[in-house]
Amino acid sequence: MLTIAIMVIDILASLALIILILLHSGKGGGLSDMFGGSVGQVAAGSTVVEKNLDRITITVAVIFTFTTLALSLRVQ
Repeated sequence: MLTIAIMVIDILASLALIILILLHSGKGGGLSDMFGGSVGQVAAGSTVVEKNLDRITITVAVIFTFTTLALSLRVQ
């Protein structure tokens, strides 16, 4: 029963991690920046929303890590 609960948490954390990573804004540095594509991004600094998104992503990543480790240790 505990294995099923950990597995459900692991699956939910993995799906949440995918969504949270896709919500992050790109940092640039590609060919578009070389040709002046980052002119409008100068004013777009690190906002409160981005900081909170980073914190949530890190928390979910830690939960995913611990549940994955718990599942791997439980199977053996």
